[in-house]
Amino acid sequence: MKRTIAFHKAYLPTVIVSVVLIIAGIIGYIVNGGFNLGVDFQAGLMQEIQLAPTALKLGYAGKGVVSVAADASKLSIVVSGADVEGATFPFAFEEYKTLGDLAAGLRAVEGLIVETTADTSIPSANLIQNAGENPRLGTDPYSIHFLLPGAEPVSLETIRTAVAAAGNVSVQVLGKAAERKFLVRVQDNGSESGFAKAATERINAALNSAFGSEMIVVNRTDYVGARFSRNLTDQSGLLVFMTLVVILIYASIRFKPRYAFGAVLAILHDALIMVAFMAWSRMEFNTSSIAAILTILGYSINDTIVIFDRIREDVRLYPDESFTVVINRAVTETLGRTFITTLTTMLAVLSLFIFTTGSMKDFALALIIGMISGTYSTIFIASAFVNWWDGVARKRKIRVPKAPKATKMVVANTGKA
Repeated sequence: MKRTIAFHKAYLPTVIVSVVLIIAGIIGYIVNGGFNLGVDFQAGLMQEIQLAPTALKLGYAGKGVVSVAADASKLSIVVSGADVEGATFPFAFEEYKTLGDLAAGLRAVEGLIVETTADTSIPSANLIQNAGENPRLGTDPYSIHFLLPGAEPVSLETIRTAVAAAGNVSVQVLGKAAERKFLVRVQDNGSESGFAKAATERINAALNSAFGSEMIVVNRTDYVGARFSRNLTDQSGLLVFMTLVVILIYASIRFKPRYAFGAVLAILHDALIMVAFMAWSRMEFNTSSIAAILTILGYSINDTIVIFDRIREDVRLYPDESFTVVINRAVTETLGRTFITTLTTMLAVLSLFIFTTGSMKDFALALIIGMISGTYSTIFIASAFVNWWDGVARKRKIRVPKAPKATKMVVANTGKA
């Protein structure tokens, strides 16, 4: 016979641990001034910049329209227009290995003006395109930058000092220090007309003044208006709340109310643990975070329903056993399934965490925390609540004595007159 694990002995300690973690999360939220809101939830401008010197300047003096596009493997020149024959000239970095080789190949394109401003021996694969400039070539030079591995890092305080004149600006480091990537955020309080354009100009002017215009690369720029940000925040909160309500209704229909409230308490616990982690780790809270929370709620309720099904089945199979013993038996019987499901899912999530970057890496990390919390809450929170409810119900039955049944008085007939 399979040994039954006495999970009920750990109910009180685990509940205490959960309460401490949730309180710590609330404290972290207050101390850190709320979440590290992403651009989706915080009205304003977000700009990802990189400090990298200019390697190549391109211009065009021929017919038609010419634009440039660069990625990790090649640089392409695209020619179009009504008076010219459209063509695309790709220059793969595997073939044009150095800046000098690439410049020589580019000069073969008719009308293209090419100027190198860095050591021509640097690898072409280290070139970076500036998304902040118009890729359409003309008389004004278009700059392509480069950054060699192991470049000297630039401190966060240096960037903060440089952009301080741009207004209410926050700065954080992205990636490795040697990559010199930073995220600059300017909050929009809705009082300035044309905020996005004005804020972009202020940031660029401040950075150009501190480091020179030849050093600044803009990788991406995002802007969210105050109204959109407020609506998205309200809708996200409503979405999570409605998820809890729907799960409560579903569990109430499928099980008794005590199971339904236990399931909702468990997934609410998981959501609060993830929120606590985000508050202390300063992980960016964005739409991916909401998606991670909703994913974990679905994952956790699925595991909880499986265990509740087994509890209900074992109650019928072992009517003479106490409810606590039945819960221990049911959780023990489903423990293998719970761990196997979690571990196999965790392999995919760990792959995302290891081999991706940015918001996808944060999404994977949130899922890892949520999956651990979901497995824990199913075993110790949901089951503990159902066990507690049953104990309270039994004590109430004992306290309320049943009314005695009425008895009939039987008079013996002695046969005497």
